[in-house]
Amino acid sequence: MSFLRALVPLLVLLAACADNSARFQLDPPASAAQRQARVSTVEVRDVSLPSYAAAQEIVSQQPDGALRDVPDSLWADDPVRGVTLALALALDDRSSATVAAEPWPLADPAQVRVDVRVERMLAAADGTFALAGQMALASPDGVLRERLERFDIRVPLTGTDPAAIADAGGRAISALADRIAQALAR
Repeated sequence: MSFLRALVPLLVLLAACADNSARFQLDPPASAAQRQARVSTVEVRDVSLPSYAAAQEIVSQQPDGALRDVPDSLWADDPVRGVTLALALALDDRSSATVAAEPWPLADPAQVRVDVRVERMLAAADGTFALAGQMALASPDGVLRERLERFDIRVPLTGTDPAAIADAGGRAISALADRIAQALAR
């Protein structure tokens, strides 16, 4: 009997830990056009995210500037991994180069490494999804002129629900991939 008494609180605790929150992916829309890159291989390094964007919870900015979790919603993947893979896939779709997220899977190293450091990634209080930061194109063999560029991308939100936030996030990543593809073509 004492075993059952000890087991009941444990089962209640385990049930409380179960999370049935909806999960959302960042899916950049497909591109109709592909740019001719000056390189054949590109590695996308793990994207650096601010702590609020690296968390599993989807956040939105309130009118007073505070960032709050959107109730009962999570990112479907670890945000760093999800953003990195979405960017690599979008760039691969928009560029003639073969693109992969780190670690580089082939024997020969990539000709260019893309390093993205995000300073802001959220559903902003002004009705846009904001994606801002800095991107670096590094070419250890000098195949492409190395560069460091800032970006500040805003795409309109179609709503305040997590599906609309995820959709706008995918479109913002798509816009960033377009900028990187353009830089690879110069």
